[in-house]
Amino acid sequence: MRPAPKPGFWLVARREWRWLLHDHAARILIFAVPVFAFAILTAVFSHPVIRELGVVVVDADRSDTSRMFVEQVAASPSLGIVERQGDLASAASAIRSGEAIAAVYIAANFERDLKAGRRPQVVAFYNQQFLTAAGVASSGLSDSLAAAVENAASAARGAPQAARIGSLVAETIVLVNPARNYAQFLLRALLPMVLHVVIALAAGYAVGSEFHRRSMRAWLACAGGNPVIALAGKLAPLFAVFLVFMLTLPLILEGLLGISFRGDTPMVTIAAVLLTVGYLALGALMQLLVRDLATGLGITGLIVSPAFGYAGVGFPVLGMNAFALAWGALLPLRWYMAVLLGQAARGLPLYETARPFAALAALAVLYTLLAFLRLRAIAGSAPRIPPETEPAAPAAAPPRGVGGAFVAEWRRVLATRGAFMLLVMGPLVYGIYYPQPYLNQIVRKIPIAVVDNDLTELSRSIVQTLDASGAVSVVVQAETLAEARKVLDRGEAFAVVGIPPDTERDVLKGNTAHIPIYADATYLFIFRSMANGIAVAINTLSSELAAGGARTDGSLVKAALASTSPAEILLQPIFNPVGGYASYIVPAAFVLILQQMLLIGASMLTVMALPQPAGGAFVTVLGRGIAHLTIYLPALALYFIVLPRVYGFSTLGHPLQLFALASLFTLATSFMAQAAGAWFKHPETPTLIFLGTSIPQLFLTGFSWPREAIPEPVLVAGFIFPSDFAIDGMVRIDQLGATLWEVVRDWRGLWALAIIYFALAVMSAALVKRRRAHA
Repeated sequence: MRPAPKPGFWLVARREWRWLLHDHAARILIFAVPVFAFAILTAVFSHPVIRELGVVVVDADRSDTSRMFVEQVAASPSLGIVERQGDLASAASAIRSGEAIAAVYIAANFERDLKAGRRPQVVAFYNQQFLTAAGVASSGLSDSLAAAVENAASAARGAPQAARIGSLVAETIVLVNPARNYAQFLLRALLPMVLHVVIALAAGYAVGSEFHRRSMRAWLACAGGNPVIALAGKLAPLFAVFLVFMLTLPLILEGLLGISFRGDTPMVTIAAVLLTVGYLALGALMQLLVRDLATGLGITGLIVSPAFGYAGVGFPVLGMNAFALAWGALLPLRWYMAVLLGQAARGLPLYETARPFAALAALAVLYTLLAFLRLRAIAGSAPRIPPETEPAAPAAAPPRGVGGAFVAEWRRVLATRGAFMLLVMGPLVYGIYYPQPYLNQIVRKIPIAVVDNDLTELSRSIVQTLDASGAVSVVVQAETLAEARKVLDRGEAFAVVGIPPDTERDVLKGNTAHIPIYADATYLFIFRSMANGIAVAINTLSSELAAGGARTDGSLVKAALASTSPAEILLQPIFNPVGGYASYIVPAAFVLILQQMLLIGASMLTVMALPQPAGGAFVTVLGRGIAHLTIYLPALALYFIVLPRVYGFSTLGHPLQLFALASLFTLATSFMAQAAGAWFKHPETPTLIFLGTSIPQLFLTGFSWPREAIPEPVLVAGFIFPSDFAIDGMVRIDQLGATLWEVVRDWRGLWALAIIYFALAVMSAALVKRRRAHA
């Protein structure tokens, strides 16, 4: 007879590994969700260069010169002309509907005015509600139209030649991420973001299941009563699996996408270990504190799911409010991202990332220690193993018809703590908590360094103009570029502005003086804001030089400008004109948040509802869907009417059209949840499966990452979720003022999903009930 295994670490670890291999939900969470997320995100960013963004052209001149301008726009690799409209109203409709991201307007008599030296305008409008695509489109429009103006310069030779003075031109040279590769920036950050959610949920599920379906006594007995061994042995298999995932990420990035790794491998490896340990401990701690699986998973999801914003990757830390800074500092992900981007993307010396590395290590140790102490307190007391019983259905006759299913669902929501928190309290909490990192909207006073090698009155004016800008702040005036580069590498500045020798002399001689800007494009939002701020400041100073003390609307200035630049390019952002990050990301994220909470909550309720006696599958699914819509009406009003006005977002849409699309989105999501929930055995399973897919879903919609850069098969995969159509349609209605007719693609898509998922939900409910009846 084989002796009983000796209690200890290996016995606990073997027990846990066997459970992980036999629990379907655990296997899906630990293996399927990360693989799905990695595959989707890698496919989404497989085309890292954004090309063929749609542009509408309104050519009211129809001359040879205007056609030359149009051909120059068409030749831009990032742009593609999709329509030639007759008026700006039609072009605006094309932008609202999503057919184009920008429009170019060339006024009548453009060629005549250009030849007469009147310096006519070419106006380019671009939709800045979609910030990533808008940045690429505005850059492409600026470059192509500037080239067209250069080609047309000969037409202005006859302009009056006043006493000329030279100009200043800013030239950006990117030192870090020189290709401005969005994939290098986003994908490197997004894969750990997905994984940290899965890590925390997996740890919470493993520990919380001991209070629910497994045995806390048996767990502690396998460890010989030692809480340190019990927790270490339980989390060891998860640690091994997730560490393999974390170490595989660089191979995916470098091997498949060619994104180079520039830093210290041992430091990044140890940081990955600390991140894994930190979130394993945090997920376990939440369960040990509440001792209830569903509640613990809900709290864990609340902490980890919005971490993309609090980590300072999408919106930089230097632009956050006090709450976001303080809360983000408690999350290991914030410090891991600082280490990862500092090492992998920027290749900093080790001592430059010592501070975030130390903070990451401290948080991993702190959460691990707290989890051990909490488990010891539980082990030292009489174990409380509360059965997780959901309220049973009353023994009355089963509800009949759609009305009966409607009433029964409302009762379940009000009587079930987890469902009530998700569907009633959750929208309120997320509506306040999620937007906090972004509420400052734009980044101001981005630190830069200046190297003044001219040391003249003009160079001092350049420094003063930059420092007075609202976008940037001169924090260092270095003597050499090498010294300034060290400041850039340390992260104390995000750009170095070099003023070459003889800059003032060249300007006084009437030449163009080029001002090089050596920039760090690791954080692309900072890079865009900073580069634009520096360019505006230098262009303003250049215009003042051209004025030479004269009125800026005088003929002397116009003549000087016409002799160098015969046409004026006006880039005009429309919709979110200031480029606010919260106005960009929060409305889309609100739709995804509502979908995820309803998917989880309705699936959870489906697990509870199917075993109970009820009417036919058709009326039950329909009645429950209508109940979910009425339950969600306050959340829809909060997210699309109240909070946009509180936070100062654009609200151009008609409320009834917005409500029509939002109602259809809610019903489609409810039916999807009912179809999926019919096949789940436990109420916590939806949380485990749906929460980790949130970030991939956001990037599948073509909102954060343009549809033009996403492969067609990947776009089609995104149609599975109602959020794909809902984000596009509801943002366009609410923020852009589009009509239902202009978002008819999204309207039809949601109708199709609602019908398909309703049919699947009815069939699933009928099949599952029949199978249980036979069993």
